[in-house]
Amino acid sequence: MPRSALFHVYRNTPFGRDTFLQSLHFAQKAHVPLRVYIPKHSQFLMYFPHRAVTVDLSKDFLHDSDTAKYRVEKLAEEHNLPVSFEVPTEFTALSLPDIPVSHKFMCCPRSISDLSTKIGLGYIGPKVRQIINHAAFPVLMPTAVFKEWKRIVVFFGGSNNAVRALETALSLRNECDCPLTLFTKAEGKPKDYYEEVLNKRNLYPLVQGLDDEWLFYEEGQMKELLFNIPSDALVVLGAYGHGHGMFKDMIMGSKMEMIQSVLPNNMLIVGPNCV
Repeated sequence: MPRSALFHVYRNTPFGRDTFLQSLHFAQKAHVPLRVYIPKHSQFLMYFPHRAVTVDLSKDFLHDSDTAKYRVEKLAEEHNLPVSFEVPTEFTALSLPDIPVSHKFMCCPRSISDLSTKIGLGYIGPKVRQIINHAAFPVLMPTAVFKEWKRIVVFFGGSNNAVRALETALSLRNECDCPLTLFTKAEGKPKDYYEEVLNKRNLYPLVQGLDDEWLFYEEGQMKELLFNIPSDALVVLGAYGHGHGMFKDMIMGSKMEMIQSVLPNNMLIVGPNCV
């Protein structure tokens, strides 16, 4: 499969329909093809360069598989977006298909192994964490109910992963032609410190533009500041940053859980191995 597609594991339920609509919307905005996997087994395996991740699916991913392909094609047709289907040809075990990892993006609900009705905003399932940690592609974590996004907000705390998240957001902005906003909660450093980080990466000129802005806060509680993020924004942020800033270790730390519990937005997570 070419490394230009958004990969989606389809779940033939109302929750799965809205998740798929989110993938359709993202694929249209980002101008990427959509690749869909309709699971026939309760597990699949992803061989990342440094780790093999076995993904356990909740039972609703296997619900009514006989109508799944028809519904995928019908929804895609309604949105004038062609889709292709991932049909596994390699199996590590009889009921454990191998799924390619050469995607450009992957859509993943906050938990893929538990029923959607049990998932709250502030919880990322362990399998989704492993995918984010080892994948070379960003992971789209959609809202539970379909929600269009019209702008991009990228969290920028100055770490290497924050820089990668910004680069991803800038590339996405160029594809979808929508405004981009930087969000920074300073940690005792002036704004020109963060500007210098951007200048060293030749990124500062790229964030300037008529519709772009920088929400820069030296004071205030994070929970209160998150109220300033528009509800129609796709939030882009880096995970497991090893530099400074409040977003360093965010997937395994409490700050990511807090951000999720406060923000109802769609999120694009850029992990430490994204290239």
